[in-house]
Amino acid sequence: MFVARPIGLSVKQHAPQADRNKGPIVDVLKRVLPDSGMALEVGSGTGQHIIHFARQFPGLVWQPSDYDQVSVASIESYRRESRLGNVREPLLLEVRKRMWGNGQLDVVVAVNLVHVTSWSVCEGLFDGARRHLRPSGVLFLYGPFKQNGGFTNPDDAALDTTLRSRNPDWGLRDIEAVVALGTARNLLVEQAVDLPAGQLGVVFRKAADN
Repeated sequence: MFVARPIGLSVKQHAPQADRNKGPIVDVLKRVLPDSGMALEVGSGTGQHIIHFARQFPGLVWQPSDYDQVSVASIESYRRESRLGNVREPLLLEVRKRMWGNGQLDVVVAVNLVHVTSWSVCEGLFDGARRHLRPSGVLFLYGPFKQNGGFTNPDDAALDTTLRSRNPDWGLRDIEAVVALGTARNLLVEQAVDLPAGQLGVVFRKAADN
């Protein structure tokens, strides 16, 4: 069971893009998520997505998380407002830690995360998913990626430049490198779906450990 930390802030935030992309994301998730079980969202941000996911998948228990206290407070504001029984209190979570908690997961979701973090965080995400996901569990990533070593559109190239100017460890990841990261951890790509605005929805499924 995952344990939540106390929250001292209560500032509700809003991201317009979360309202725009939640529908396409759910369309992919409906194809691959189980009817019941435990789902962790890594990097829940404002909290908008996880409330929508919890309404769309009422048989799953949803655990929001973020590494930022301000985001955690916003998530909690959405959670309390929603009054949904299948959303737990948000966690302050550093994915590079050895253990995220002491429970197993059926689903891990990360939306718009890997391009605004360092590669070590990407590795931590996959390491944690390998440890915590049950066999056949799903890791779902959504966001912009480079493909075949290049950008798929000018907007992605501009975004990559902006991100790297803010932090040289950030930037769009090569989808091939991310797939290799998963494969090395028995998280195998099941499908990669082209979504609006040049985004990808990538579904990994955990194979049995060797």
